[in-house]
Amino acid sequence: MKLSVTVDRDEDGMWVVECPAIPGCVSQGQTKEDALKNIKEAIELCLEVRAERGLPLTVETRQVEVAL
Repeated sequence: MKLSVTVDRDEDGMWVVECPAIPGCVSQGQTKEDALKNIKEAIELCLEVRAERGLPLTVETRQVEVAL
């Protein structure tokens, strides 16, 4: 399974990674590499919990551009 994630740096310099297809699935790390490693573990755990609760594993997401 391949899922898209977003990678951002917060005001404290931490890397924050989120998987939009799994509500609430967020992780972080001091380096981008650590954050990406951590989100893989978070995704596995989130999918496990969603399966146990009978929830859909993922939700549909779409990225669109907005002109300003």
